[in-house]
Amino acid sequence: MSVFTNPAGGAIEHAHAYVAAILELLGDKDPIAVLRATAPALERVVDTTPHHVLVRPEAPGKWSMGEVLAHLADSDLVWGWRLRLILAQDRPPLTGYDQDAWARLARQPFAAMLESYTVLRAANLNLIRNTPAGEHDRVGVHSERGRMSFRLLYQEIAGHDRAHLRQLEQTIAAVTG
Repeated sequence: MSVFTNPAGGAIEHAHAYVAAILELLGDKDPIAVLRATAPALERVVDTTPHHVLVRPEAPGKWSMGEVLAHLADSDLVWGWRLRLILAQDRPPLTGYDQDAWARLARQPFAAMLESYTVLRAANLNLIRNTPAGEHDRVGVHSERGRMSFRLLYQEIAGHDRAHLRQLEQTIAAVTG
């Protein structure tokens, strides 16, 4: 299993390895800049990739590009909820979710998924931009990863974006090559 696989209910050791790998992908890049750049990058992928490529996984058991897009929209919904919990409550519990189960849910056309993602991302970026710097250290307690700050959460999702953008490039190469 790849370190970037993040199964629901995974061991805490795997969760820590996952977070470390995701943050390594972010490196010294500005997380807000990465978060802002992802929606336009996804729009370019959807606009320039034929439908038959978007729906075909690179291998059995892997997600198609459409499923990755749906996962990114799901992720923005979840981390936006977590950001708001952290700001509104004192050390709130942050539950994990089964991303594979969510990926199997009925999906909309690609344009609608991209629109949902873009709206969610804009709302989440607006929240981050308008949250006073002193509040970025507020924490919640994730059921699989332990203590997470507001700041760590958006840094992690920026690394997550980079991981999935890389995955999309690899899938295009595998499916079309």
